[in-house]
Amino acid sequence: MTQQSVEPRTTAQDAGAGTRQPAGRSWLDRYFHISERGSTVAREVRGGITTFMAMCYILLLNPLLLGGPDAAGHKLSHAGLITATALAAAVCTLLMGFVGKVPLALAAGLSVSGVLATQVAPNMTWPQAMGMCVLYGVVIVLLVVTGLREIIMNAIPLALKHGITIGIGMFIALIGLVNAGFVGKGNPVTLGTGGQLSGWPVLLFSVTLLLIFMLQARNIPGAILIGIVVGTILAVVVNAVFDLSPKVWGGSPPELSGSAVSMPDFGLFGHVEFGGWGSIGGMTVGMIVFTLVLAGFFDAMATIIGVGTEAKLADDKGRMPGLSKALFIDGAGGAIGGVAGASGQTVFIESATGVGEGARTGLSSVVTGLFFALGLFFTPLAQIVPGQVAAAALVVIGAMMMQNARHVDWSDRSVAVPVFLTVALMPFTYSITAGVGAGVIAYTAIKAAQGKFREIGAFMWVLTFVFLVYFGLHPIESWLGVK
Repeated sequence: MTQQSVEPRTTAQDAGAGTRQPAGRSWLDRYFHISERGSTVAREVRGGITTFMAMCYILLLNPLLLGGPDAAGHKLSHAGLITATALAAAVCTLLMGFVGKVPLALAAGLSVSGVLATQVAPNMTWPQAMGMCVLYGVVIVLLVVTGLREIIMNAIPLALKHGITIGIGMFIALIGLVNAGFVGKGNPVTLGTGGQLSGWPVLLFSVTLLLIFMLQARNIPGAILIGIVVGTILAVVVNAVFDLSPKVWGGSPPELSGSAVSMPDFGLFGHVEFGGWGSIGGMTVGMIVFTLVLAGFFDAMATIIGVGTEAKLADDKGRMPGLSKALFIDGAGGAIGGVAGASGQTVFIESATGVGEGARTGLSSVVTGLFFALGLFFTPLAQIVPGQVAAAALVVIGAMMMQNARHVDWSDRSVAVPVFLTVALMPFTYSITAGVGAGVIAYTAIKAAQGKFREIGAFMWVLTFVFLVYFGLHPIESWLGVK
């Protein structure tokens, strides 16, 4: 992308572009181009606070996703995960504000965290998993720098992109239902335990879930955060009244012991290992990195352009001030999150809530980043939230990601079948890679059967071959005599 396409004054819809700016503007105004974009400092601050309130639920959900054991049976500290999540979000969002100068906020991508928790950590240690996260971030940065990111985005059929998003949403929703105890393991899955729902935590999960959906139906800002707060308050009351055992909650009970403020726990920072992956094989390592890239790849560009358009910063060709820098920072977020111990960071669609409040510049992102930095010191408050209450938000996020289904032409079998396989196999196999692979292979096979070879594209043929090798890796190794 040329320099001309990322400078603020080149954007056709940039408010105030080409007009004489008032004299005596403050350095803040000049640096963030506040007047040029038709905004004010007050609007930027209000937008930044709104964005934080809309997405701060990630401080609760990311530790929930990454709280499981690795291949060695070790678990990450819950307090350390909260600190790592807040730290990575603060650093990346501040970078987006000061460098990108656009109203976009970043935090741990739930899709990336889902891959780390269910596919990466069970095969290696957590430090090695975070090393994989750093690698995927480096790969995305290289794709941005070389311009390949946009080429790959265009090569994958739009229907499959929607299918991947829907499938990840279903996968995240299933994780939330299982963590809440609403779905149990058996037959292969079942309702609760033995086909029945029992216990206060499951009831509170259900109440929180319905409350969030009801608030969203009323278009209440911050519905997810409000639902989690109300659900936590109910949990505290129930726990105090009935004096429940910590085992009922599957961990620490929802109660505050000591001060609400504490020093951050940076114990996970820098715990990154590269190598030692020989036991799982080079093909598996490659597919893990590829899956992480997929998980953090597809939504970012669309989200950045979408929010930029809403803020009237993007022109009719999708160019906006700071676009190349925004894409670079989004890619670097994978590496930053891995070093912090918090999973890969990506741009959140909740940034649109701040734009709706008038945010047009990077100053709003700076405000959001500063609030995430403050979150470093309120770990005890975040630890009160029961996992079952936080799990309700995972189901809500999954439902929101299902909205992409409206973009799929279900009457076209060459589209409907690959999307169905992608969506169904992600939760059913507990593997995002399996879902993507099945969708890619099915798409190529059906298009070939229809004689539409030109619609497939060279990149899809390569992907199909890679996934065929992935699915057939075990018989191939057996045939070659590899143990």
